Formats: sequence, structure tokens, C-alpha cells
Amino acid sequence: MVRYQRGDRDAFALLVKRYSKQVYNFVLRQLKAPALAEDVTQEVFMRLVQNAADFKHEARFSTWLYAIARNLCIDQLRRLQHRRHPSLDQPLGEGEGRTLGDAVASDHYSASAERSAVSSEVQATILKAVEALPDDQREVFLLREVADLPFKDIAEITGVPENTVKSRMRYALDRLKQALCEFEEYARALR
Repeated sequence: MVRYQRGDRDAFALLVKRYSKQVYNFVLRQLKAPALAEDVTQEVFMRLVQNAADFKHEARFSTWLYAIARNLCIDQLRRLQHRRHPSLDQPLGEGEGRTLGDAVASDHYSASAERSAVSSEVQATILKAVEALPDDQREVFLLREVADLPFKDIAEITGVPENTVKSRMRYALDRLKQALCEFEEYARALR
């Protein structure tokens, strides 16, 4: 980065080569859309060019770069958040003729068919709930539950204190619990 700040254009190519795959994987985990992750990864390196003079050597370069990536993911998720509500015309599953509206409106299914539909709905709700988490909470949740990283490592990656990471995890779990509470009521009704 020092070489790039001094005007060495080859140093930029080296930075892209060294970090683009790692940044892309990080962004992809956040956004869950490969094409969008590619666009955001390019934007990360454009921001690196635009803000190269702002980089202070007190922080590690990778921490600074991931902070840019994280902020761009947050912005992208905010834009997408308004488009996450499922349509009642949306099919429940691939190859299935039933829609979400059919499942909500119909009371004539057998108990086993109803349980199967609810199971599919639970899975879909969990995925949507994780995607709907605020980026900082989703990031911590994924790093903890999917990547199985300890809180200390997550704190280093995100650049926030360990207690903040734990707090974000708690908030994420609370939101996920809220998103799934309707299924808890359903399970009680079956007993």
C-alpha cells in the first residue's frame, strides 16, 4: 500500500491479486448473490483507489480493506432490504404448484401435509430471517455459526471490541427468535 500511495501502479495490481479472492468470498457470504458480490468487490477496489491517501499505517491494510468491504455490504443490504418480502403468488418450492397464498388460505390439508408445509416454511423463514439481519449482526452470526470462529477472532476481523461482537450476536439471536416465534406457537398447538 505504501508503494501504491507513492504512485507505483504495479503495487495496485499486486494488492488486487493478493486480496480480491478473499474480499469476494467475504462479500459473497454477506450478500449471498455471486453477481452482486462481484460488483461490490470491484467497488471495494475502486474505493481503495479513491481513498488511498486516507489510509493511515497505524492500522493493518487488510483491516482497512475489509472495513471498506463491510461498509459497502451494509449499504447494499439496506438497498435490498425493501425488496425481501415474499409475494403470496410465490411458489412454496421448486416444481410445486402451491403458492404461499394457497398455504396460508387453505385449512383442508391433512396433518402430515400441513407439517411438511410448515417445515418448508420454517426453513425459508430461517433463511430470510438471517438475510434480514442488520449487516453487523448477520456478519457476526455467520462468522460464529457458519465459520465457527471464536468471538475474539471475530472482534479482530470486524475491528470492534469483543463485547460489541457478543452484543451483536445476542441481538442477532433475539431477532432470529422473534422471526421464528410464530412456529413456536404452531408447535404448541400441535401438542
